[in-house]
Amino acid sequence: MSDGFDEPEPPRPVLSYPFEHVPEAGAGETVEVAPGVLWLRMPLGGSLKAINVWALDDGDGWTIVDTGLRTHESAQGWRSAFTGALAGKPVTRVICTHMHPDHVGLAGWILRKFPDARLWMTRLEYITCRMLTADTGREAPEDGVRFYKAAGWDEPSIETYRTRFGGFGRGLYPLPDSYRRLSDGDAVTIGGRAWRVVVGCGHSPEHACLYSPDLKLLISGDQVLPRISSNVSVHPTEPDADPLTDWLTSLAKVKAEVPDDVLVLPAHNEPFHGLHRRIDHLIGGHERGLARLRTRLQEPKRAVDVFGALFARQIGPDLLGMATGEAMAHLNCLWKRGAAEPHLDDEGVQWWRAA
Repeated sequence: MSDGFDEPEPPRPVLSYPFEHVPEAGAGETVEVAPGVLWLRMPLGGSLKAINVWALDDGDGWTIVDTGLRTHESAQGWRSAFTGALAGKPVTRVICTHMHPDHVGLAGWILRKFPDARLWMTRLEYITCRMLTADTGREAPEDGVRFYKAAGWDEPSIETYRTRFGGFGRGLYPLPDSYRRLSDGDAVTIGGRAWRVVVGCGHSPEHACLYSPDLKLLISGDQVLPRISSNVSVHPTEPDADPLTDWLTSLAKVKAEVPDDVLVLPAHNEPFHGLHRRIDHLIGGHERGLARLRTRLQEPKRAVDVFGALFARQIGPDLLGMATGEAMAHLNCLWKRGAAEPHLDDEGVQWWRAA
């Protein structure tokens, strides 16, 4: 899920938030943000508190975009919506922007309630979600233990990783065994209007945004958020990956393909105007973080030693995994740029130094 970190500097750009009223999370309450486009919120734990989900009027039915976590509170929120604002028409399609549990968690549950509906996702998001769900109940792999040991974790932290591994599938209902593939550039007709699929990478493998030129709307998922920067992490399954370069490239792509006059419908926080200013700030923030990080690497550092260059908040045990993944994303980005180089010592710990 997005759970981005507060950005240390500089001040965020001035964005415009046109809606004074925010729908109550989990109550089934809706706010119409454009003709036929309803905003709902489902509750989350932690600092984010809620995820925005969207119901699009599709004539004889509803297209749902993102679903919330697999929790009783979120399921009750959908029940209230289906007997309230969405009553009288079935769900005919569920689109998930990406595979994180707060976005896909109740997709299987909704699709069982409406058996004629189908799941729409990009291929990599669907396959990755199925793969991670299959890890549920498995023991932690030694590849993962080596990855976090190399990053500088101590034994208690590694034991916590072993204990928590395989929990991904607990946050979602099983996905259906078939789906409809979304691809970058696809035009999806919803309610007689074309929505163009704009795919980004970095936060997740193949994240789908939906852009409506007619309504001047962008459903951005976690690709562009107004108040936080989405987590961009390296994971043990692909330790040499460079998702931060993918992320920065994707942000530039969204800016090039989507006009600045859209109303952005993000997964977290409120709908806003100011897409291009926000993208510029996100790109600039990561570049400043990379510059600070390279300065820290004049002396050898482990991944756990560089959190202060990247995050404004103190990193405790609850954020250690996410912070390590994001630190590794920045280190690997510098490595691929030729600005840093790693060295693995005899104890299996990876030390980084500016090149």
